[in-house]
Amino acid sequence: MKSSDPKLPDSTEGPEISLVVPVLNEAGQLASLIDEIRSVLLANGTRFEVIVCDDGSDDRTWPVVQEKSRAHADVHGISLSRHFGKESAVLAGLTASRGQAVAVMDGDGQHPPAVLPEMIAAWRGGADVVEGIKTRRSGQRGLVRWAAQAFNRIFSTLTGVDLINATDYRVLDRKVVDSLLQMPERVVFFRGLSTWVGFRRARVEFEPRRRTAGRSHFSLPGLFGYGVRNLLSFTSAPLHLVTLLGCAFGLFAIVLGAQTLWNWARGFAVEGFTTVILLLLVQGSAMMIALGMIGLYLAQIHREVKHRPRYIIAESTHGLDGRVFGQD
Repeated sequence: MKSSDPKLPDSTEGPEISLVVPVLNEAGQLASLIDEIRSVLLANGTRFEVIVCDDGSDDRTWPVVQEKSRAHADVHGISLSRHFGKESAVLAGLTASRGQAVAVMDGDGQHPPAVLPEMIAAWRGGADVVEGIKTRRSGQRGLVRWAAQAFNRIFSTLTGVDLINATDYRVLDRKVVDSLLQMPERVVFFRGLSTWVGFRRARVEFEPRRRTAGRSHFSLPGLFGYGVRNLLSFTSAPLHLVTLLGCAFGLFAIVLGAQTLWNWARGFAVEGFTTVILLLLVQGSAMMIALGMIGLYLAQIHREVKHRPRYIIAESTHGLDGRVFGQD
């Protein structure tokens, strides 16, 4: 008899959990990661499928995925036609998933599969979004680690969406996945959107592991660009900050002008050529920052109105060859 609780396993249906793993040049440790994931989920008695999304790797990542897919019926692979970015690879996996819930895990091995049973239990217990929260950052250079923490704090402050210590390691109920896939924007920030949608939430803490192979794909400039792009796609707060900066300069100009007139009326010589030049330089810099901010938002709008697909699938191991996703 079928259970009335949609979050309880039902052997007559498809997979209970779809696990999406975006990867880029992870051939060195991907096979062992897939084996570990399968071992954990099989021991947990979970009906599952693993969907590995290759984001345009130029090493042997895709052949490894194909080998694992041939060896195990519950392992599937999607190869994107080029490097579209991690968010696009995640979306490809979400679109292909069939589970009642979908777990997302990084393919670098730093998200421990051993935490999955606890996250799945929280989902079965009623949570629609189960977030994996880092207890510390492992394997990142000091400056990169500091930049990542700073971005999360700035993002949380400007948007009201709490990303402090948040990660992409999470389990989403099917209705949450469907809500995410209905969003039409081209520039997608998975971590932010899957928090923004709301629903009942739970948190599971984990200690990230160190890489066993390969290297991090995030550099400081890359992380900066990633942060700016996601922040601009999520909120207009930077434009309001520029407006406040303009108001502050206007107020300062009024005060300085009043002081100058007062000194002139009292017979004091109006001096300060160097100060005037410095103020002009500061004001000019503020104006250029404002123009640059407007330009970034215009570029973001340009990306959206072109309405290009968010990714293109070049090859797959389960019948998705050549299909284009991401369009309305």
